Formats: sequence, structure tokens, C-alpha cells
Amino acid sequence: MRIVLTNDDGYGEPGLETLSDVIRPMGRPMVVAPSAPQSGLGHQVNMKTPIRVTRGRREGHYVVHGAPADCTRLALKALVPDADWVLAGINPGANLGSDVYQSGTIAAVREAAILGVRAIAISQYIAPGWTVDWPAAARQLAEILPMVMGEALRQGQFWNINLPSPITMDSTVAHGFGPLDKNPHKYRYRQEGDAYHYEGIIHDRPRTPGSDVDICFGGRISITRMEI
Repeated sequence: MRIVLTNDDGYGEPGLETLSDVIRPMGRPMVVAPSAPQSGLGHQVNMKTPIRVTRGRREGHYVVHGAPADCTRLALKALVPDADWVLAGINPGANLGSDVYQSGTIAAVREAAILGVRAIAISQYIAPGWTVDWPAAARQLAEILPMVMGEALRQGQFWNINLPSPITMDSTVAHGFGPLDKNPHKYRYRQEGDAYHYEGIIHDRPRTPGSDVDICFGGRISITRMEI
């Protein structure tokens, strides 16, 4: 298989490198990633000006001076038109519930679904006081990805996977399928002069039982089949 890998954190970031290592036994990874961090841009695309693409550090690596959705569009229309899959991640931080509408990680795979290519977004939730254990994330992903890739997707559908936290190399982690949580974040804006500062704690977000937030925050791998 030819598998396009992208992210919203930028080329060379550890999540993308980890995903490349996981995918290599399954097929040929072709990296088409942003040149700089693009987190929180949602489904932004550039159709007004040319998008510069440079070669990465390895063969089959492309660095796109644009947004994550631009990466997918360029990959499937010009750079890797025969791709079988598009995978985005591993994002350091969850993409659960309403997060999916602002996430560049999700936008990259949503764009693949729009273009008729199977796609998966992968994120790693980070619990308070923890950092990402990339080898542990790789181990969990290597076990769960073949199963998810074997599940059926209808036209316009794609997968969203969120790994729980904390996990270590010794963790035994179950998984669950669940819908997006529809609860809004709890946040406010603190005013200082004419500036407003966002204040909110993702770990305190409400959750509906059985939803993706509930599954992931409860210590299992959350898997959600999504529609464009």
C-alpha cells in the first residue's frame, strides 16, 4: 500500500516520525507535511496563491508551505495520486468532540474523505502531569491500526483515533467505538485592557457516557467513524 502521512504540527515532529515507524511494516509511507506548525487552523485551504513544496530529508518526503488540508490536496492531486490511505498524526493532544472542527489533523483526513480516499486521524491525549511516551504510543497504535484499517468505510467516512493517557510500554489498553461528544468545552475569556485571554482546561470538559471523550478519558483508545 501507498500511505500518505501528514500532520498539523510540522515536518520532522516526533508524532509524525513515530507514525512513519508504525506504518512502515504495512506499506510505503509517503510524507507530505506542513513546513511549520498549523495547529488549530481547521479546514483552511489556499486557492489564491501558489503553494511552495520542497523536498524533505528523505526520499518520498515533501514539505508543504501551507495548511494540513493543502497537504492532502497536493498529495492526492499531484504528489501521490495513487495513494491508498491518508493518515494524519500522531497529534500531541486529543482531538475529541467539538475539537474536530478546529483541528488541522482532522481537516487533513476529512479532505481525503472528500476526495474519496480512506483516511485516519490519530491523536494522543496528554493527562495532567504527563508527557507523551512515543514508544508506548507506537506500540498501542501498531496493535490497533490493522484492525481499524480492516473496518468498512462508506464514501465520505473516515476514522478518528485518540490514545488515552497515561500509557507506558507495559500498558494493556482496551479500545471502544463511540460517537463524538456534543458537550461544549468549559472556558471563559479574561480581559486585560483591550485584550481577551482564553482560559479553559481540557481535562475538565464534560462528557457523555459512551462518547469519544468518555472512552478516552476513561483510559481506553477511542475510535470514531466520522462523516464529512
